[in-house]
Amino acid sequence: MRKQEKFIIWPAYFDQTKTRKEGRRVPKALAVPNPKITEVSAAAAKAGLKHEVSAEAAYPKTPWLKTGLIMVERKSSKEQVIRKVAKQLMKIRAEKLNA
Repeated sequence: MRKQEKFIIWPAYFDQTKTRKEGRRVPKALAVPNPKITEVSAAAAKAGLKHEVSAEAAYPKTPWLKTGLIMVERKSSKEQVIRKVAKQLMKIRAEKLNA
């Protein structure tokens, strides 16, 4: 499953309800509560990233929850990609609240 030309990104990276130890990779200011794989995929698309979704995958720290993952093409560092997706995810959540 592991592909060298892609990053694996989990919804847990953006979950405001998780601690850094539990898997959150962005500051709480960029995180959203309980992100779904569909939202993360939409955020990656909005950020202009080529990606694939694997909906049945389970995050290694919580193997009993099938949260899904996305595989994003390597263009820059993983940290930059995660931050881009996090900013788009925040915009998507803001649009949902305003709609």
